[in-house]
Amino acid sequence: MSRDGRDSRDSRDSRDSGKRAGGSKMRRAKRKICSFCMDKTTDINYKDINKLRKYITERGKILPRRMSGTCAKHQRGVTEAIKRARNIALLPFTTEQ
Repeated sequence: MSRDGRDSRDSRDSRDSGKRAGGSKMRRAKRKICSFCMDKTTDINYKDINKLRKYITERGKILPRRMSGTCAKHQRGVTEAIKRARNIALLPFTTEQ
């Protein structure tokens, strides 16, 4: 027992078990596959706005790898292409409010 009256095992046991409340097991999400690797794209063009819009949120932020599913190599290319498109006003920096 700890000073606050709780048993330290109780809180640890609920976290360590791979089960959720109700007895169901946690399910692992399906791994996303890089769309550029599937298409065997050699370069990412900053002029292709329709493709780049998929990697930007509604507010204008660049989606991270874990959400977009791109590999590290192509994520760097997407980020660079988005920044270039923003600089020549093909894509907005932010949304209008």
